[in-house]
Amino acid sequence: MPTLQIRKLPDSIYQALKNAAERERRSLSQQAIITLAKGLDIPLDFRERRKKVLAKIRGEAHLWKKWANVDVTSWIREDRDSR
Repeated sequence: MPTLQIRKLPDSIYQALKNAAERERRSLSQQAIITLAKGLDIPLDFRERRKKVLAKIRGEAHLWKKWANVDVTSWIREDRDSR
């Protein structure tokens, strides 16, 4: 996936983008992508992307079965207490 760097971005645009990202609980990058897509009238289909990600997770479920009975919270607590 390509990346984009914007130089000399006006503060007002940066603040507006940052505020919108905070309101929508998105990262700045996510908000920039959505804002650019809307400005360019390009539809973003997040439902379809979400379906693909969930299908991939379901397809890899067998990899996680060995961890089903592991108490992860005890690992975290043990690590935290060791410091």
